[in-house]
Amino acid sequence: MALPDPSPSPAGAPPPDAHRVRPGWAPFLEVGRRVVLRYAIDRSSTPHGESMTDALGTILGVDDAAVRVMTRRGEVSVPRALVIAAKEVPPPPRRPERVAP
Repeated sequence: MALPDPSPSPAGAPPPDAHRVRPGWAPFLEVGRRVVLRYAIDRSSTPHGESMTDALGTILGVDDAAVRVMTRRGEVSVPRALVIAAKEVPPPPRRPERVAP
């Protein structure tokens, strides 16, 4: 069995496996945090052939297999292996109260 070449990539390019999930890659993924997750989806199951979608909401649970997010449309379980990007986001903006005429 051959071991991978530990030498750096040419011209400072990231190593070929840089896209793979790494432990600790998103330490802010904690229950109660508001996040947006971009993740891969099956193109054949979407009406326009999209390959990615987003889940915006509050994290309900995190484990090695998935991140559960409560969105406005309900709970979404996103497999960690399909997450392309993750970002913590601020709370939604508050709408001004309506004043009765």
